[in-house]
Amino acid sequence: MTTLMSGTVQVKDPEKLKVYVSQVGATMAPYGGKMLARGKVVKQFSGEVKHHIEAIFEFPSPEEATAWYESDAYQALIPNRDEAANVTLVMLDSF
Repeated sequence: MTTLMSGTVQVKDPEKLKVYVSQVGATMAPYGGKMLARGKVVKQFSGEVKHHIEAIFEFPSPEEATAWYESDAYQALIPNRDEAANVTLVMLDSF
């Protein structure tokens, strides 16, 4: 069952974020993960928005998404990610 993951990003350091973004895709590939969409927030229609960027990712299964997040390769990126931005990643359950 295909699994979607959503990420929201509140940028703290644009240069460090560029480094993170340039590396994260390669950590997803072994787990079948791919980015479906990424964009800057340009207009707010409702609710409270504190982030600047949103992204949607797809994995073959919840297990593959979890394995990616827990992988040594992705865990190695987290210190840079946390310096670059406040990032929220969530797995979505379609209904």
